[in-house]
Amino acid sequence: MCLDNSPDRDDAGVLVDNAAKEGARPSPSLIEDLVNANHILFDQGVVDAFGHVSVRHDSRPDRFLLARNMAPGRVTADDIVEFALDGEAVNANGRRVYLERFIHGEIYRRRPDVLAVVHSHSHSIVPLSVSKTMRLRALFHMAGFIGQEAPVFEIREVGGDCTDLLISNNALGQALAEKFDTSDIVLMRGHGSTVVAPTLKQAVYRAIYSEINARYQLEATRLGDVVYLTEEEGRTAAQNVEAQVHRPWDLWVEQAQARRSKT
Repeated sequence: MCLDNSPDRDDAGVLVDNAAKEGARPSPSLIEDLVNANHILFDQGVVDAFGHVSVRHDSRPDRFLLARNMAPGRVTADDIVEFALDGEAVNANGRRVYLERFIHGEIYRRRPDVLAVVHSHSHSIVPLSVSKTMRLRALFHMAGFIGQEAPVFEIREVGGDCTDLLISNNALGQALAEKFDTSDIVLMRGHGSTVVAPTLKQAVYRAIYSEINARYQLEATRLGDVVYLTEEEGRTAAQNVEAQVHRPWDLWVEQAQARRSKT
């Protein structure tokens, strides 16, 4: 029999008090960018009511910022919560937080170079997370960061075959984070994917274009054999294209704000 012994857990997340002392506050511009990141990912169809994006604190690398447990498209500056890398809230003040905050904390702990993380269940990614014969691979220049083959995290190898597939504790978070030693995107079997980047804007870019690449890959394989990017093509494309990330970011912010103003 499979039992869930997680404390204070329900569909609305976990209700927590503050467990760490608050220090230097993040810059208002970083908060604004994180709010925009949530709205962009929703507007671009990468997240819906579920999924989340975080950013490392700009003056405390041992902290990260993540919204309280809520739909990304509704996040405001007042909804941003600060966390320690072990997933403990600094200023939740009794608000519910995401069950999978351990994804973010453990990646930041293992990868000091990572400044932003996006976790999503985007529709074209999930089929590739369960395929035994096909892996997500970069096939066009906008997604060169994917590389030759995105690894797949199999939660059964760590948590057995009775989990709900959620990364709901530090041990599972650590196991997932290990997959990022060789890749900036990891698929999660039957769940979705997580992407990392050295900036928040790049993380949003990568989450969007990994979904587009997956969609193209599923379509292209129906036509026959596919020509994928070489390792060097992927590396060069990622370096040169992502240097222009401000261009799509500004457009995405404008589009998301326009749609919100109509609702």
